[in-house]
Amino acid sequence: MKITTCILVFLFSSFFVFSQTPVQSYFEWTDLPFSKEELHQRRENLMNILIKDRKDGIVIIPANDGFSFGETFRQADDFYYFTGLELPNALLVLDLSNQSSIIYSPERDLRFENGSRVNDFPGRPLLNDKTISERAGISLASINEFASRMTKAALKHKTILVNNARRGQIVLASNEYIATHSPVQVLIQALDSRYAGFQYENIFESIANIRMIKSESEIEILRKAAAITVEGIKNSAKEIKAGVDERYLEGILEGNYKVNGSQRLAFGSIIKSGPNSHWPWRILATHYNRRNRVLENGDLVIFDVGCEYEQYVSDIGRTFPVSGKFTARQKEILVMETKIADEIIKFLKPGITFKDIKAITDNLIPEDSKKYMQVGLFFGHHLGLSTGDPSLSEATLKPGMVFTVEPWYYNHDENISVFTEDMIVITKDGCEVLSSDLPRTPEALEALMKK
Repeated sequence: MKITTCILVFLFSSFFVFSQTPVQSYFEWTDLPFSKEELHQRRENLMNILIKDRKDGIVIIPANDGFSFGETFRQADDFYYFTGLELPNALLVLDLSNQSSIIYSPERDLRFENGSRVNDFPGRPLLNDKTISERAGISLASINEFASRMTKAALKHKTILVNNARRGQIVLASNEYIATHSPVQVLIQALDSRYAGFQYENIFESIANIRMIKSESEIEILRKAAAITVEGIKNSAKEIKAGVDERYLEGILEGNYKVNGSQRLAFGSIIKSGPNSHWPWRILATHYNRRNRVLENGDLVIFDVGCEYEQYVSDIGRTFPVSGKFTARQKEILVMETKIADEIIKFLKPGITFKDIKAITDNLIPEDSKKYMQVGLFFGHHLGLSTGDPSLSEATLKPGMVFTVEPWYYNHDENISVFTEDMIVITKDGCEVLSSDLPRTPEALEALMKK
């Protein structure tokens, strides 16, 4: 009996030993999107700009919180840009006094921990995973050491340099009952509650100057994101017909994204038809029932959509006729709008400013269309790690800048809205249209709808 019991205990123990999910290292789950040399150069560029601007102090760039809340973890843009790492709950610190870089990291990734189900959650080491620092080219230290460093820095009244995400004074965490705070706001609130003597300075402009210029490796990723979106729009266009609804087209589009390698959406897909096409995206996004209107013949349906690939985003727009054929008036307006976009693209080159682009665009718009054209500051927005990538409105165009060209036309009087949006990268002597594989003439758009 004792022998039988021992055998059963052995077998029971062996089962749980062998059923244990094995611990996996960081690079079994992900990869480094850029070389460690490029990542090092990005950090050097930031420190050099700040030192040149006679700034002194410590740059702190927080990672995102490591809990996913039902969604896949996405790293904070600045942390990802300067490290290439998805480390959660970490801090990148750049010291301008000795031009050093270090990441303060948790010992383990808490998303892989669960005390009640140890065999399913084996944990994932971060701090002691030497391949992280070796492959990323930056040292890691325990997050617990950050506190002692800040104690010493506070005694010396060091300036803490952070990216406030926009120009101007640093916006602190509010005391409202309900609010969403950024990682930088949480960081400042924590430092303020623990230490006295810190001054804070916003380095948004310095970071914008660096991130506005994309490297060749970044442009290749953006090119792939654009190609995935183009393919998604092409496949969705074949499904446009009276009787289907906007959300059905979203499903076709977004499923195509995933099939072609996109990890997530750049933003909630905007597919709007008929009277919905006149609504700005912010209003559409707040009303569930305005995102599933059934398409009718005679409608125009607008795609303003984008995917994310390796954390870089796309943003492309086209207008299609639900019936498969534009009316004469719809075609006239679309030709006018795309002609303006073509002239803007033709004008783009290094050395000009966004103010120059705004001026030529205003001259291109016919007088009777001006009240319906929404061009904004210059015509679009910068792209990179977000659809609102850091940028400076007075900047001179340089090779590597990536942004959209999107002269909108919203005519509530005639109930006609058209929208064409393309992704542009500035080159040495002009520009390249990253979304050029997607047709934009009325005839080509109609042809695209045919199966």
